[in-house]
Amino acid sequence: MHRPLDRHTLEQVSPKLAEITQNLLFGDIWQRETLTPRESSLITLACLTALGRDAQLGWHIRFAEENGVSRAELSELFTHLAFYAGWPAAVCALSYLPEEQEPCR
Repeated sequence: MHRPLDRHTLEQVSPKLAEITQNLLFGDIWQRETLTPRESSLITLACLTALGRDAQLGWHIRFAEENGVSRAELSELFTHLAFYAGWPAAVCALSYLPEEQEPCR
Protein backbone atom coordinates (compact mmCIF):
# COMPACT_ATOMS: atom_id res chain seq x y z
CA MET A 1 0.00 0.00 0.00
CA HIS A 2 1.35 3.42 -0.98
CA ARG A 3 1.58 6.04 1.74
CA PRO A 4 3.06 9.50 1.42
CA LEU A 5 5.92 10.07 3.82
CA ASP A 6 6.52 13.27 5.71
CA ARG A 7 9.59 14.23 7.70
CA HIS A 8 8.53 12.19 10.74
CA THR A 9 7.40 9.02 8.98
CA LEU A 10 10.47 9.10 6.72
CA GLU A 11 12.61 9.02 9.85
CA GLN A 12 10.77 5.90 11.03
CA VAL A 13 11.05 4.13 7.68
CA SER A 14 14.58 5.19 6.72
CA PRO A 15 16.52 7.03 9.42
CA LYS A 16 19.59 7.50 7.18
CA LEU A 17 17.61 9.01 4.29
CA ALA A 18 15.85 11.31 6.78
CA GLU A 19 19.24 12.39 8.16
CA ILE A 20 20.65 13.07 4.67
CA THR A 21 17.49 14.97 3.73
CA GLN A 22 17.70 17.17 6.80
CA ASN A 23 21.45 17.75 6.80
CA LEU A 24 22.31 17.88 3.10
CA LEU A 25 19.13 18.94 1.32
CA PHE A 26 17.59 21.36 3.83
CA GLY A 27 20.76 22.12 5.82
CA ASP A 28 22.99 22.82 2.81
CA ILE A 29 21.32 22.96 -0.61
CA TRP A 30 18.34 25.06 0.54
CA GLN A 31 20.69 27.35 2.52
CA ARG A 32 22.97 28.33 -0.36
CA GLU A 33 22.95 32.03 -1.15
CA THR A 34 22.84 32.06 -4.97
CA LEU A 35 19.13 31.20 -5.09
CA THR A 36 16.65 32.62 -2.60
CA PRO A 37 14.35 30.19 -0.76
CA ARG A 38 11.51 31.67 -2.86
CA GLU A 39 13.33 30.83 -6.11
CA SER A 40 14.23 27.37 -4.82
CA SER A 41 10.58 26.75 -4.00
CA LEU A 42 9.47 27.74 -7.50
CA ILE A 43 12.11 25.48 -9.06
CA THR A 44 11.18 22.59 -6.79
CA LEU A 45 7.46 22.93 -7.55
CA ALA A 46 8.19 23.07 -11.28
CA CYS A 47 10.27 19.89 -11.09
CA LEU A 48 7.77 18.02 -8.92
CA THR A 49 4.98 18.99 -11.31
CA ALA A 50 6.90 18.11 -14.47
CA LEU A 51 7.95 14.74 -13.06
CA GLY A 52 4.50 13.91 -11.68
CA ARG A 53 5.72 13.74 -8.08
CA ASP A 54 2.37 14.95 -6.75
CA ALA A 55 2.67 13.22 -3.35
CA GLN A 56 5.08 15.98 -2.26
CA LEU A 57 3.25 18.91 -3.85
CA GLY A 58 1.07 19.78 -0.87
CA TRP A 59 4.00 20.08 1.51
CA HIS A 60 6.10 22.06 -0.98
CA ILE A 61 3.22 24.41 -1.76
CA ARG A 62 2.92 25.23 1.95
CA PHE A 63 6.71 25.63 2.15
CA ALA A 64 6.66 27.94 -0.90
CA GLU A 65 4.04 30.11 0.79
CA GLU A 66 6.32 30.31 3.85
CA ASN A 67 9.08 31.37 1.44
CA GLY A 68 6.99 34.27 0.12
CA VAL A 69 5.30 32.77 -2.93
CA SER A 70 1.70 33.98 -3.19
CA ARG A 71 -1.29 31.84 -4.13
CA ALA A 72 -1.66 33.90 -7.32
CA GLU A 73 1.98 33.18 -8.22
CA LEU A 74 1.48 29.47 -7.54
CA SER A 75 -1.57 29.45 -9.79
CA GLU A 76 0.39 31.24 -12.51
CA LEU A 77 3.32 28.83 -12.13
CA PHE A 78 1.09 25.81 -12.70
CA THR A 79 -0.70 27.53 -15.60
CA HIS A 80 2.69 28.25 -17.21
CA LEU A 81 3.78 24.66 -16.62
CA ALA A 82 0.76 23.32 -18.49
CA PHE A 83 2.54 24.24 -21.71
CA TYR A 84 5.92 22.82 -20.74
CA ALA A 85 5.17 19.91 -18.39
CA GLY A 86 1.77 18.96 -19.79
CA TRP A 87 -1.83 19.77 -19.08
CA PRO A 88 -2.52 16.79 -16.76
CA ALA A 89 0.54 17.58 -14.63
CA ALA A 90 -0.49 21.22 -14.24
CA VAL A 91 -4.12 20.39 -13.40
CA CYS A 92 -2.96 17.83 -10.84
CA ALA A 93 -0.65 20.42 -9.24
CA LEU A 94 -3.46 22.99 -9.14
CA SER A 95 -5.59 20.52 -7.19
CA TYR A 96 -3.11 20.82 -4.31
CA LEU A 97 -3.57 24.58 -3.92
CA PRO A 98 -5.50 25.39 -0.77
CA GLU A 99 -8.82 27.13 -1.24
CA GLU A 100 -8.63 30.90 -1.27
CA GLN A 101 -9.33 32.51 2.08
CA GLU A 102 -11.80 35.36 2.46
CA PRO A 103 -9.99 38.55 3.49
CA CYS A 104 -10.41 39.54 7.12
CA ARG A 105 -12.77 42.45 7.62
